[in-house]
Amino acid sequence: MAALTIAAGTGNWFSALALGVTLLKCLLIPTYHSTDFEVHRNWLAITHSLPISQWYYEATSEWTLDYPPFFAWFEYILSHVAKYFDQEMLNVRNLNYSSSRTLLFQRFSVIFMDVLFVYAVHECCKCIDGKKVGKELTEKPKFILSVLLLWNFGLLIVDHIHFQYNGFLFGLMLLSIARLFQKRHMEGAFLFAVLLHFKHIYLYVAPAYGVYLLRSYCFTANKPDGSIRWNSFSFVRVISLGLVVFLVSALSLGPFLALNQLPQVFSRLFPFKRGLCHAYWAPNFWALYNGLDKVLSVIGLKLKFLDPNNIPKASMTSGLVQQFQHTVLPSVTPLATLICTLIAILPSIFCLWFKPQGPRGFLRCLTLCALSSFMFGWHVHEKAILLAILPMSLLSVQKAGDASIFLILTTTGHYSLFPLLFTAPELPIKILLMLLFTIYSISSLKTLFRQSFTVATQAGVQWH
Repeated sequence: MAALTIAAGTGNWFSALALGVTLLKCLLIPTYHSTDFEVHRNWLAITHSLPISQWYYEATSEWTLDYPPFFAWFEYILSHVAKYFDQEMLNVRNLNYSSSRTLLFQRFSVIFMDVLFVYAVHECCKCIDGKKVGKELTEKPKFILSVLLLWNFGLLIVDHIHFQYNGFLFGLMLLSIARLFQKRHMEGAFLFAVLLHFKHIYLYVAPAYGVYLLRSYCFTANKPDGSIRWNSFSFVRVISLGLVVFLVSALSLGPFLALNQLPQVFSRLFPFKRGLCHAYWAPNFWALYNGLDKVLSVIGLKLKFLDPNNIPKASMTSGLVQQFQHTVLPSVTPLATLICTLIAILPSIFCLWFKPQGPRGFLRCLTLCALSSFMFGWHVHEKAILLAILPMSLLSVQKAGDASIFLILTTTGHYSLFPLLFTAPELPIKILLMLLFTIYSISSLKTLFRQSFTVATQAGVQWH
């Protein structure tokens, strides 16, 4: 607290927050890491030691390269730094290799790449005008938002204990959101296109980007009642957006198109044979569906309605092996999950088109698209809940209603990540970190909106 007081006096409170969370990340270096650690080590080895023509064919390890090409090039660049730490980590046949130098390199590479996330949070904070709210630094919306994003519990444990590179990817997403709030639409579109070619999970929120850019950028004017003015459509703008998407896609996929390997790349990116649910069930609709099927099968066996010899042997969590055939309920196909997801996102897309509310309406639609995909998507990872929690953080400092939804979402969503850390030494860490984050979220948002209601309605938070 003393450090924050000093930082407030010098105007460097954001730097103090960023430095503080970086130090915490360094303290987490010796903790447990998941198989994702080996996944990324293997990708370093593949991209470093093999020609590009073999990247998406190499299968020595079960952890094959299944991210888009930009991420593969990212691993390639990292590998040229990694060789100065431990050359052995770059050997494709060194399965499950983990030396102390390898550990330090991979952990610090995640921490270093979080610089982009820190910058993106700083840009998002610029979009908030909360000067009239709160006299104390810790009661200002910009400060609260900075803590909610920089110190997000889910991102900390997923990246810096479990091990992944979500920080800089979410940095790209938040930066693209900030650019749209700043009416720098082309930059926002470019950043999101780049993001899609780093990690294709962000396709979940692509409908929000597409509809918003078409409605609010390609159509340049509205009628007095807010409806669309069709004659305001700008062909130049839509062609410009299309050109950005095309050039980014060409840069990413072009080499593999030239090698006639696009089908192989897409088969790795969309491995539908992995099954409906991930090994750790995401708490979504299909988890309930699987649970109901299991209950009905048990009842059916007890009442002798089902033949034990006809019960499928595959586990419903056979994520890395095969699809699961349900026993009683109809088995779910990837097409069925796609249709359910599209139906779920339609209301938010409809509102974004017919009742546009500017960038804030876009952010709501993005969050709803993320939640819809989380609830009904195919082979959803539990970590995908962060795709809704982080954008919702931006909404939480605007209105009390959004803050209430954020608190419910972040508490339940973060708790659902607990199975990722199943080792005993990490138990007190995850409990303590989540408690601290949850208590801060509740207390800070409660203080923020209590003051905004008592001072004046006009003193509320507005987005530029």
